[in-house]
Amino acid sequence: MSEQVSDSTGVSRWAPAPDELPRDLAELDGPVQGTVVLPLHLAWSGLRAFDLGDEKLLLGMYRIVLLNGKHQDFVRYLDAARLVAYWPTLRKMLGRGVRTTWEARFAQLRPAAPA
Repeated sequence: MSEQVSDSTGVSRWAPAPDELPRDLAELDGPVQGTVVLPLHLAWSGLRAFDLGDEKLLLGMYRIVLLNGKHQDFVRYLDAARLVAYWPTLRKMLGRGVRTTWEARFAQLRPAAPA
């Protein structure tokens, strides 16, 4: 028996609701340095403090926020420039529902078409 991953509209239940995403990436004004401690509603198990100077930790934090966050989390913890810069790596760390929802909203995140 296979697990249902979409509703009758074909939208993944693992994807954020489109109205939870920012309208524009410019809304993403999260920190770019220092240590960020995520609240329990985002990081309920394991590591909660992330040194943004450590690329591996930064990617881990962004993955957690993208997978578990809501609008207020996206704008508080994500930075637009870093999201765009790291998206080629992040998109491989996310489920299809999350990846396609973000890429459908923001052309800057879509992979370049093959030449």
